[in-house]
Amino acid sequence: MAIWIAEESKLLIQGITGSQGRFHGEKMVEYGTDVVGGVTPGKGGQSIELADREVPVFNSMLEAINATGADASVIYVPPPFAAEAIMEAADAFDPSRAKVSLSASQKESQSSIWSELYPTLMTDLVFDSSDQIAQE
Repeated sequence: MAIWIAEESKLLIQGITGSQGRFHGEKMVEYGTDVVGGVTPGKGGQSIELADREVPVFNSMLEAINATGADASVIYVPPPFAAEAIMEAADAFDPSRAKVSLSASQKESQSSIWSELYPTLMTDLVFDSSDQIAQE
């Protein structure tokens, strides 16, 4: 399943410095997605090369959104940190506009927390079984 975002969407990758974040970020840039930055706590100030394009890394979602104007996020963090990443995105984005996508493996590994988290989230959570984000 592909997740469609508007052509003008500005995407952040949570977990961009990890192998999955970097791999899928590279593919998203190749497909034409406007990846404006990434978030990895403790690695802010670095930059990552994705498809011959440098994108900045920030320590927090709020910092990244303020610096880039991002309006969408995809999460590629290890399962134990998925819930915190979701909540950070939900808190940082304007809830009327934000889209947060997680891979199916993260959803399944965190299934015990979904019943508690989902009612508190104001964003649209999109569960993507193929780990792909495409654009309209």
